[in-house]
This record gives sequence, C-alpha cells and structure tokens, in this order.
Amino acid sequence: MTSPTRVLVLNSGSSSVKYQLLDMRDSSRLAVGLVERIGEQTSRLKHTCLTSGETREHSGPIADHDAALKAVAEELARDGLGLDSPELAAVGHRVVHGGMFFTEPTVIDDTVLTEIERLIPVAPLHNPANLTGIRTARALRPDLPQVAVFDTAFHTTMPESAARYAIDPKIADRYRIRRYGFHGTSHAYVSRETARLLGKDPSQVNVIVLHLGNGASASAVAQGRCVETSMGLTPLEGLVMGTRSGDLDPAVIFHLQRVGGMSMEEIDTLLNKRSGLFALCGDNDMREIRRRIDEGDEQAKLAFDIYIHRLKKYIGAYYAVLGRVDAIAFTAGVGENAAPVREAAVAGLETLGVAVDGGLNAVRSDEARLISPEDARVKVAVVPTDEELEIATQTYALVGQ
Repeated sequence: MTSPTRVLVLNSGSSSVKYQLLDMRDSSRLAVGLVERIGEQTSRLKHTCLTSGETREHSGPIADHDAALKAVAEELARDGLGLDSPELAAVGHRVVHGGMFFTEPTVIDDTVLTEIERLIPVAPLHNPANLTGIRTARALRPDLPQVAVFDTAFHTTMPESAARYAIDPKIADRYRIRRYGFHGTSHAYVSRETARLLGKDPSQVNVIVLHLGNGASASAVAQGRCVETSMGLTPLEGLVMGTRSGDLDPAVIFHLQRVGGMSMEEIDTLLNKRSGLFALCGDNDMREIRRRIDEGDEQAKLAFDIYIHRLKKYIGAYYAVLGRVDAIAFTAGVGENAAPVREAAVAGLETLGVAVDGGLNAVRSDEARLISPEDARVKVAVVPTDEELEIATQTYALVGQ
C-alpha cells in the first residue's frame, strides 16, 4: 500500500472556515472551499471540486464551527475525497499565535492545545477560532495527525534587539510582551520563492517582503531567516492597513481615555476596525480608492499618500537593517494587483538601486515575476503568496518524518 499523500488545510476564523485539499505528490489542489457567516441565519458554504470542475453552494443557518466542518466533510465525501479516505495523511491547521513556545510546525496533542489556549490573551480574535477548528477536526478523525502551523513561527528567528520592546523586562516577560509578527507562512513562502525567481538559494539572498492585503505587514529576511517584521505583540502595529491604524504614539490611547472619555473596548474597536484606509477616506478597498483618485477625490488621495508614506518608510528602515538588499517582493491582494501602489512605494529610491519598469509593472499575471529594469541593482518582484500550500508543505514534511 502506498503512503497517503493528501493534506487538508483548515483556516478557521471567528465566523468562517477556509479549506483546501492538496495532493503533495505534485502540490495540486483537489478541492477548495469557504464557509462564511457561521452562527448566522445567512451562512453560506461554497465548495469546488477541482478534479471535476463542479462548484456547489449552500445557503442557510450553520450554527457553529462543529457544524461547519461536518458540512465540509460531507462535501468532500460527495466528491470521493472524504476525511475517511486512506489517502489523507494529515490535517494542517493555521494557528495565528504560537508565542515563543512554537517555533516550527507541531503535531497537536493535549499539551499543544493547552499552550495555544494560554496564548488567547495575546490573540483574542484568532486563537479561539483556531482551537475550535482543531478540536472539531480531531473529533472527526481522532486517528489522523493534526498539525499546527503558526503565523508567528517564521519570525521567531528575530534577534532580541528587534523582538524586545524598551519596557521593564520583568513586566514584559510576565505578560509575554514582545514583537511576534504575523503572516509568517506568507513571508516564508514569498521570501523563498523570490530567491528561486533570482535563481539563488534562500541562504544567499536578502529580501524585503511586503505582504499588502487588508491586513499588511513587512519583513526583512536575511539569508532565509526573518530578522525584523512590522507587526508586533498583535497585528495592529506597523503599516497602514484596511481598518487598522498601524504605528501610533501609545499616548494617543491615554489621551482618548482621559480627554475623550473612551473606554478601552471603544479604543480597541477604533484602532483595529475603524482606522486605517477606512477611517481616512471611507474605503478600505484599494481598487475603489484608486478609482476615486482618478476622479479627483482629494480625501482618497490623502489616504493613499499616507499609506505609501508609511510603506516607503519601512522599506528604507529594512534596507538599513539588512545592509544589502537583493530584492523587494510585493505580495497579497494589494501587493499582487495594485500597480500604482508598487510604483509609488519605490518612487524616489533610485539612489538605493530600487526602481520599477513601468511596462513590466503594468502587466497583470498570476505568475511570480520581476518588474524592475534588467540592470537594477535591487530586483523588485511580484510574488503571489500561497499560504495554504506553505501550510500543506510544512504539514506533510512533518508527517513524513
């Protein structure tokens, strides 16, 4: 009997479950799907079997993650790809926060679950949903290896000088306060793919990765290891995002509480859900913002300029951290699709060897590609991220061992 080669990747959010089934013999996708609005009357499941090309959609109440995952299992079974298949090697789970305890993919047992639960105070929106998905999947297939792949793991190679905040170390250690970073599976995948694009081994390349989606983060990757990243204790720090403020004078929080009379909950909501591009111009979709700019909307232009200013500042800072930069890689929804963002982010950095070719930058493609002039000292790349493939690859590598 041949060894099982399939991995089911689960990404359980607070009210959604994204999933993909991959065959690791050739990294091909067999099925993909999404369950959204879990817990509402208007829940929806969209499932696509890529082996047959059939897509099915179901609307109606899905009470909780347990019901959602059982519905996913039923859809997979209808295509002959069920969780009971002997070809299924493992389930890989995206877990947002692994703290400093988890530095690599980990087979899940009760001890691992307890530690993920202990990290809920530093990831209150994400880790509870991740735990729910894990527990349900374990109940459906208790004999199957379940693997946690952590968003924070790639960033655990940061030196203490980058990871530590300048506060009392005893207090920091007691409450686990340090820079953890997020989007780690994306930064790992994209930095490695950028090196491949350059025809080099990751150990030979220094890359600045810009993961620009509704959530956005930057990382400095030296010879395959993360040495700095923009997100911190939580995903709030760093770049301007769709609804998050990014970097902010901490005293703004005290000011809003003392002078504005706002509660901690109200300030939390303000900074995480009602800030960023959304607060600046009423839109967090870069396509809509660019459309408004083209029509002469000054509010949209200011939001875009603030977004680019912060982004350019991080590029310069990470150039200084790395000392030598071989490539800057744009990825995720905005990074892969918004040519004006890429152009504006590197404009004026020509003396650092950074530039984009206007024609190459304007080309739309799903392939990894260089958009810098052929003779550019620092290559600029667009590298579509594939976090699900990265999770499946790490999961399968661990199970294979």
